[in-house]
Amino acid sequence: MGQCLAETAAKGCGVTLLWLSVAWVFVAAAVAMLPMHRQYVPGIALLIAAPVLIVTIGLQVAWWAGLLAFAAFVSMFRNPLRYFYARLRGQRTELPEE
Repeated sequence: MGQCLAETAAKGCGVTLLWLSVAWVFVAAAVAMLPMHRQYVPGIALLIAAPVLIVTIGLQVAWWAGLLAFAAFVSMFRNPLRYFYARLRGQRTELPEE
Protein backbone atom coordinates (compact mmCIF):
# COMPACT_ATOMS: atom_id res chain seq x y z
CA MET A 1 0.00 0.00 0.00
CA GLY A 2 2.93 2.33 0.72
CA GLN A 3 4.14 1.99 -2.84
CA CYS A 4 0.72 2.93 -4.14
CA LEU A 5 0.91 6.23 -2.28
CA ALA A 6 4.09 7.09 -4.18
CA GLU A 7 2.81 5.93 -7.57
CA THR A 8 0.29 7.68 -9.76
CA ALA A 9 -3.25 6.49 -10.33
CA ALA A 10 -2.37 5.83 -13.97
CA LYS A 11 -0.23 2.88 -12.87
CA GLY A 12 -3.20 1.10 -11.32
CA CYS A 13 -3.15 2.00 -7.62
CA GLY A 14 -6.21 4.22 -7.91
CA VAL A 15 -8.08 1.45 -9.68
CA THR A 16 -7.12 -1.01 -6.93
CA LEU A 17 -8.37 1.42 -4.29
CA LEU A 18 -11.61 1.80 -6.21
CA TRP A 19 -12.18 -1.97 -6.36
CA LEU A 20 -11.29 -2.42 -2.70
CA SER A 21 -13.77 0.31 -1.77
CA VAL A 22 -16.52 -1.16 -3.95
CA ALA A 23 -15.88 -4.62 -2.48
CA TRP A 24 -16.07 -3.18 1.05
CA VAL A 25 -19.47 -1.61 0.28
CA PHE A 26 -20.89 -4.85 -1.17
CA VAL A 27 -19.58 -6.93 1.73
CA ALA A 28 -21.06 -4.43 4.20
CA ALA A 29 -24.43 -4.66 2.44
CA ALA A 30 -24.28 -8.47 2.51
CA VAL A 31 -23.37 -8.49 6.21
CA ALA A 32 -26.30 -6.19 6.96
CA MET A 33 -28.65 -8.83 5.54
CA LEU A 34 -27.36 -11.53 7.90
CA PRO A 35 -29.18 -12.36 11.14
CA MET A 36 -27.96 -10.19 14.01
CA HIS A 37 -26.00 -12.95 15.78
CA ARG A 38 -24.00 -13.60 12.58
CA GLN A 39 -23.13 -9.95 11.94
CA TYR A 40 -20.60 -9.52 14.75
CA VAL A 41 -17.44 -11.11 13.34
CA PRO A 42 -17.66 -9.75 9.78
CA GLY A 43 -18.95 -6.43 11.14
CA ILE A 44 -15.89 -6.02 13.37
CA ALA A 45 -13.63 -6.86 10.40
CA LEU A 46 -15.38 -4.20 8.31
CA LEU A 47 -15.18 -1.75 11.21
CA ILE A 48 -11.41 -2.26 11.40
CA ALA A 49 -10.85 -2.12 7.62
CA ALA A 50 -12.85 1.06 7.07
CA PRO A 51 -10.42 3.60 8.61
CA VAL A 52 -7.59 2.18 6.50
CA LEU A 53 -9.64 2.62 3.32
CA ILE A 54 -10.85 6.07 4.37
CA VAL A 55 -7.35 7.37 5.09
CA THR A 56 -6.07 5.90 1.83
CA ILE A 57 -8.92 7.54 -0.09
CA GLY A 58 -8.11 10.85 1.59
CA LEU A 59 -4.43 10.55 0.68
CA GLN A 60 -4.75 9.24 -2.87
CA VAL A 61 -7.89 10.96 -4.12
CA ALA A 62 -8.62 14.15 -2.17
CA TRP A 63 -9.29 15.24 1.38
CA TRP A 64 -12.95 15.93 0.59
CA ALA A 65 -13.38 12.40 -0.80
CA GLY A 66 -11.96 11.04 2.46
CA LEU A 67 -14.36 13.25 4.39
CA LEU A 68 -17.32 11.94 2.36
CA ALA A 69 -16.14 8.36 2.95
CA PHE A 70 -15.89 9.10 6.68
CA ALA A 71 -19.42 10.52 6.73
CA ALA A 72 -20.75 7.41 4.97
CA PHE A 73 -18.87 5.19 7.42
CA VAL A 74 -20.29 6.98 10.46
CA SER A 75 -23.77 6.77 8.95
CA MET A 76 -23.52 3.02 8.31
CA PHE A 77 -21.92 2.12 11.65
CA ARG A 78 -23.68 4.60 13.91
CA ASN A 79 -25.01 1.98 16.35
CA PRO A 80 -21.72 0.07 16.82
CA LEU A 81 -19.88 3.38 17.17
CA ARG A 82 -22.38 4.54 19.81
CA TYR A 83 -21.86 1.24 21.64
CA PHE A 84 -18.06 1.55 21.66
CA TYR A 85 -18.27 5.23 22.64
CA ALA A 86 -20.53 4.39 25.59
CA ARG A 87 -18.20 1.57 26.64
CA LEU A 88 -15.22 3.93 26.52
CA ARG A 89 -17.08 6.35 28.78
CA GLY A 90 -17.77 3.51 31.21
CA GLN A 91 -21.51 3.39 30.70
CA ARG A 92 -23.42 0.13 30.81
CA THR A 93 -24.72 -0.83 27.39
CA GLU A 94 -27.37 -3.28 26.33
CA LEU A 95 -27.18 -5.44 23.23
CA PRO A 96 -30.28 -5.81 21.07
CA GLU A 97 -32.37 -8.94 21.47
CA GLU A 98 -32.02 -11.62 18.83
